[in-house]
Amino acid sequence: MLVKQLTVGPILGATDTTSVRIFGRSEFEIDGDRPRRAHGTIRLRKKGNLSFSAPIFFKMNPNFDMTGLAIVSDLHSNTAYEYQMGWFYSDVETAHVDVANILVWEQIETVEFRTASADSEAPRVLVTGSCRYLLRMFGGMWFDDRGDKTFRSILRCIENGERIDQFIMCGDQIYADDLNVIGADAGVDEFNKRYRAVFTTKYLRRLMGQVPTYMTLDDHEIEDNWPASASENDWVTKFPSAIHAYSTYQASHSPLFKINNNRLEDTPTHLWYTYQDGCCDIFVSDTRTERLLDKITPEMLGPKQMRRLLEWLKDGSGRVKIVVSSIPLYESESSDKWNGFIVQRDKILETIRKNGVNKVIFISGDVHACMSSELVVGSDNSKIVSVVSSAFFWPYPHPKRRGFKLKGSIETRTASQYKIENASKVYPTDAFTKLAIKPSGVHVEFISRKGKRLGKKEYKF
Repeated sequence: MLVKQLTVGPILGATDTTSVRIFGRSEFEIDGDRPRRAHGTIRLRKKGNLSFSAPIFFKMNPNFDMTGLAIVSDLHSNTAYEYQMGWFYSDVETAHVDVANILVWEQIETVEFRTASADSEAPRVLVTGSCRYLLRMFGGMWFDDRGDKTFRSILRCIENGERIDQFIMCGDQIYADDLNVIGADAGVDEFNKRYRAVFTTKYLRRLMGQVPTYMTLDDHEIEDNWPASASENDWVTKFPSAIHAYSTYQASHSPLFKINNNRLEDTPTHLWYTYQDGCCDIFVSDTRTERLLDKITPEMLGPKQMRRLLEWLKDGSGRVKIVVSSIPLYESESSDKWNGFIVQRDKILETIRKNGVNKVIFISGDVHACMSSELVVGSDNSKIVSVVSSAFFWPYPHPKRRGFKLKGSIETRTASQYKIENASKVYPTDAFTKLAIKPSGVHVEFISRKGKRLGKKEYKF
């Protein structure tokens, strides 16, 4: 039986010291009055071994656009593995599939990855960015793939021997609203189609198959500035459709879902999550779907997420604390960013100050420019490094440098003063950002869509 190539994927998702989650999609075919039953399969081996393990089988679910998740456990930390992943049709239930000895893998590429490190002092290298616009042309029949050059440049870093431990996508992985005017998506099938188009461009697909990829959403996964203009109908039609597709294509392979017996368990009640790798603790926040746009005290994060974030910041782990926020912490003074939610931002900054948390990095995107700086939090000289990386690709004019706040103090309702220092240049161009993180500090480098080294900045903890 020939193992078929995935139609989307593989996407290497949450990768810890002993397990990995890998996402893929089969074809959709109707058999009579129902989808034909498809099964995913994967086999692994330690790099250097000649033989693969026995294949693992998993369901390709028609309720989630014929996608499925391979969950492989009992791995070793900081170890290179190779895998092959595909799918096939069979009329039996996945639990009863018994075709391991007759599978033919000749069409399936072998892909390499490395598990996370259990060493809390181990340096990590992250690549991050956001906002990959994929322009539809000629009535949606063709897609502009210029943005894929960004991911080709990231792959070239790897090919040149540069290590990348994680790939973090900070939001606007799709533009479901097409500038709000041309055929905005509303139904789940439309959102799914959008993800299929974006995640199957050549270089992004190759990158996500070999580097652990973590994602969060921003507004364009739903609509521009969500939920500022949402109608009652949007909340019961567009929003659940968008979140269903987001859960399928972005959240399913994250650490958000619990695993039981190598299967996902339960339905999550939120979209934020945490994970660890080497010297880094990472909190991937949801800054979009929990918003309360109250005129007196608006909230960016819901009560549970806010409480968990503050507890996580002051847990004394000693690792570098990385907060992934789709929108900038202070660089933009727009009311749609953190500047419009000052009370909650103050709580975060005061928690850092009062508890002497001094290894904090905020990673964000959204504003179609790249930059970094430090925020000195109060008189205790606690510092936050803020790195903004956007856009992977935006085919229209980028913002002006003067539109960003990179000096002086930021607005607060506390008695403390928060001062911006040690700012980089602003790079208003398509780019990605590489962060080399150690327990003692972070080296930030900005690289253009076509691979030009734009600039770099060093920050000590």
